[in-house]
Amino acid sequence: MEVRRNFPSHEDGDGVDQQEQNPRKAKGGLITMPFIIANEAFEKVASYGLQPNMIFYLMNEYKMGVTGATNLIFYWSAATNFMPLVGAFLADSFLGRFLTIGFGSIASLLGMVQLWLTAMISRARPPPCDQFRQHCKLASPAQYSLLLSSFGLMSIGAGGVRPCSLAFGADQLDNKENLNNDRVLESFFGWYYASASLSVLIALTGVVYIQDHMGWKVGFGVPAILMFFSTLLFFVASSLYIKQNASKSLFAGFLQVVVVAYKNRRLAFPPHDFNGYHREKCSEYTSPTEKLRFLNKACIIRNPQDVSPTGVSVNRWNLCTIEQVEELKALIKVIPLWSTGIMVAINISQSSFPALQASSMNRHISSSFEIPAGSFGMFTIITLTIWVVLYDRVIIPLTSKIAGKKIHLGVRLRMGVGIFLSGLAMTVSGIVEHIRRKKVIEQRLADNPHAVVNMSALWLVPQNCLTGLAEAFNAIAQTEFYYSEFPKSMSSIASSLFGVGMAIGNLLASVVLSTVDSATKNGGNESWVSSNINKGHYDFYYWLLAAMTFINLIYFLCCSWIYGPCVERVGKSGVEGNGFEMEKLSVPGTPC
Repeated sequence: MEVRRNFPSHEDGDGVDQQEQNPRKAKGGLITMPFIIANEAFEKVASYGLQPNMIFYLMNEYKMGVTGATNLIFYWSAATNFMPLVGAFLADSFLGRFLTIGFGSIASLLGMVQLWLTAMISRARPPPCDQFRQHCKLASPAQYSLLLSSFGLMSIGAGGVRPCSLAFGADQLDNKENLNNDRVLESFFGWYYASASLSVLIALTGVVYIQDHMGWKVGFGVPAILMFFSTLLFFVASSLYIKQNASKSLFAGFLQVVVVAYKNRRLAFPPHDFNGYHREKCSEYTSPTEKLRFLNKACIIRNPQDVSPTGVSVNRWNLCTIEQVEELKALIKVIPLWSTGIMVAINISQSSFPALQASSMNRHISSSFEIPAGSFGMFTIITLTIWVVLYDRVIIPLTSKIAGKKIHLGVRLRMGVGIFLSGLAMTVSGIVEHIRRKKVIEQRLADNPHAVVNMSALWLVPQNCLTGLAEAFNAIAQTEFYYSEFPKSMSSIASSLFGVGMAIGNLLASVVLSTVDSATKNGGNESWVSSNINKGHYDFYYWLLAAMTFINLIYFLCCSWIYGPCVERVGKSGVEGNGFEMEKLSVPGTPC
């Protein structure tokens, strides 16, 4: 027999509700939200404000080619997106979320100060020269070390702040009713994502504008100052927070399940009418689920002496609990669907090339104002934010009113739509670049790497809008999907899985870029991704990514069909799955 899994309330390490334990010293609640939100908002404004123009900083100040500079940005983004998994592990297993966010904030601050020093100290960079016309002196190992260590510190900082901020905020609210309701959960993640995106929008406009018009010294100094305020505000409210202790090591628990299941591989399963499985006290499980059944042997009680009189396993390397087994199953089950988001991550990470495209086009809105080349990503964020607001406040309420019942797009349907839109964005990007390159040839500007073609940079807006829609559908749905399918004890890991996909996407993007670069410049030909964008074939590169994305869409449909139904949850209106009106709204074989 299986018992449907509900989300438990937030508890401290002893299993006692912290506010019940200290009724006179109630902590948490809405008063903590400004400090937590401000911490992550400032961190995002500071860190994202450094990325758009980084391709120009590396090429102009460190004399790197476009492939080398883009690959370095890919590696930095990969580390930034992978470190949240490490941060989630440390938060859930050892430090707790408060300390993890605190250490992360300090690391980010140190990294930004160090990057600012590379701009302030002239000897921290190679001497100035035009790499397209001269043989420039490259950066020394010491200069590279200073630059790379600043990137490393900022990645470590992001690993502490980003995976824990969402869950830490939820700890303060401790709202069990909302977290058990599909509609509220969907709205919660949408609005959280939109508020975070607003911070990125400020970074892509304000910080980038400062870098373009006031130089690198001021442009890197402002993010460092913002990060200082981010860290200060978070620690100022320390006494107001609910600080839950780390309960257990999830990764050690996963390893224990594998080891004990292997030890018990020849053990027969107990009869269905006999409760021979070990479970935690007050567990909502009576027996493990039937999927991935071979792992169930890890929680079979083969010797009564393995269980203490208090009902706790004497040695977790000999006997695991049903909860441990189900946590590992939940992670294994989502891996195929999680992998389908990697291609979307590869497409999202292509931020350097649009910046190079914009720098070679007419960016003037009026005779006196032009959009910075690194700011065109703001159209992605604006589109994402507008869609979340329209979807949550207009589209869903209006369609539900017309249909006379609640309408809800399932998370896997939204993931699939996001993949399709991402492929469409790459297709449009290739078309726009093809038109731009044709104009370069017509105007005989190919030999001038600094030439500005007579073509409005606003042609780049549609591809950015499609990328924003793709992220709005796929990224939000992914996060909601992981959070819904995982037990509450894995909430930090659930919130960091999308970032891990982004990290792997950044690494694979580097592999794709390097492969294309080496494969297309054989025989002395210009590479598709030449440092001189006017001689390259960036349109072919975009179309290659589009083809890979549509192949990935077919892979997604197969994985979605294999996954089967989502975990059912109890809402205010009764039991319902993660999808709704599936015969009208979902793709075949995806009941979620």
